[in-house]
Amino acid sequence: MMPDTAAERRDLADRLKETGALTHPKWRAAVEAVPRELFLRPGVFLPADDGRWRPATALGTDPKEWSGIAYRDESLVTQLDGHLTADRTADPVRGVPTSSSTTPVTVVGMIEALDMEDGHTALEIGTGTGYSTALMCHRLGEDNVTTIEVDPGVAARADAALEAAGYSTWTVTGDGLLGHPRRAPYDRVIATCAVRRIPHTWVRQTRPGGTILTTLAPGSWAYGTGLAKVTVNDDGTAEGRIIGESSFMQARSQAAVPLAGDLSARTAYADSERAAKVPPALLEEWMPAFLAQLAAPGAQLVRATGSDGRLQLYVFDADRESFATFAENGSGWAVRQGGPVALWDDIERALIAWQDAGHPHISTVRLRVTPRSHRYWISDSPTLRWEHRLT
Repeated sequence: MMPDTAAERRDLADRLKETGALTHPKWRAAVEAVPRELFLRPGVFLPADDGRWRPATALGTDPKEWSGIAYRDESLVTQLDGHLTADRTADPVRGVPTSSSTTPVTVVGMIEALDMEDGHTALEIGTGTGYSTALMCHRLGEDNVTTIEVDPGVAARADAALEAAGYSTWTVTGDGLLGHPRRAPYDRVIATCAVRRIPHTWVRQTRPGGTILTTLAPGSWAYGTGLAKVTVNDDGTAEGRIIGESSFMQARSQAAVPLAGDLSARTAYADSERAAKVPPALLEEWMPAFLAQLAAPGAQLVRATGSDGRLQLYVFDADRESFATFAENGSGWAVRQGGPVALWDDIERALIAWQDAGHPHISTVRLRVTPRSHRYWISDSPTLRWEHRLT
């Protein structure tokens, strides 16, 4: 028998209030009412020392320990490699996380940012464990919440958890990038996955004056991504801004294919070589990484260790067969570029303009979504403007 976690839920609400993520009394009531532990069954994967993942299951863990895991202030991995759950292995394993229960401060911060009101209808893209779905059901009423999950196994587990928690909103299985017209137009659309572009289907399924909230990863990077909040206009466009940093797993249909093969061979022949005006290590920082994706949305950043043990960085655009590779020397970094597009020239130009503008925060980025493009800009700077055409 699982212990009563009412005290843990109250403590969680207190911690969320202290961070500033939880402010509305009705969302606090939802946090105190919804048992997060129900949405972690059959188990989670906890990080081990050697890069592997240690399974911990609800049935195989002491109830008090399980409650402690459930109310940690961290994201909890619930699936590896698109299929493996914690109840299917007893030993630590290697794998790539493909589903998780996002840290409560992020979940609650996002749903509070949507400014939901009584009677609003909400479309959630990416059900995941169903925990955020349950919070919205408690706040808005289960008849006003539609949730979509692309993975049938994940959807089935979310449904079971929602039923155990006393909610009868069932998960729609399908491609969330296509939205879902069941109750369209919706007052609010929220995505718990990262997308390269806001699908215009979401705009069409949101009423004028309604809000869309999603994590944008223009170049499919795992970091350097922004939480976009846009308002839908009467003419079918949407406009808003990046309201802060955000990190979610990529929507599976938009996830970039990892670069494979010998990158040193693929970048052996360069068209130019020069000193880098800004160090490529700057891309390890969140805002510069976001700017790099705006400037070169098709590029990926790859880190490698050379035969001499030094760090090697590559920016590679497979679609345009272009690359930039860097090597650290005694006086800084040298950049070699090849292919029809000078990737580092574009990225470097954006980084220098950002530095000249006084290092504005990611929340200064504005965007406008139309059926044909996404436009981004920072203040009135002509250099800090980008348009990503939709193909």
